[in-house]
Amino acid sequence: MRVRFLAPARSELKEATAYYNKNERELGLRFSHAVKRAASSIVQHPLAWPSISEVTRHCQVRGFPYSLIYHLEFNEVVIVAVMHNKREPQPWHERLLKF
Repeated sequence: MRVRFLAPARSELKEATAYYNKNERELGLRFSHAVKRAASSIVQHPLAWPSISEVTRHCQVRGFPYSLIYHLEFNEVVIVAVMHNKREPQPWHERLLKF
């Protein structure tokens, strides 16, 4: 199984990484690594995290207030959003309408 980040999710990851780098040196790198570890965990155990709809689940990024919103598609984990846990879900929620 492989991981694919949708373009908006990649943008969210880059934006959050840049934000963390502005606040503390190397924090963005630690965030990026934490996201990669979360994505790897999803690949290993795709059904282990709570569902938020019939086809979508979320995995908390350890050590940061972010979650990966994802769904399974054939032999692929599709990351729909890299979501800050305190933000409104509307932007990524609209992406789910495609699935």
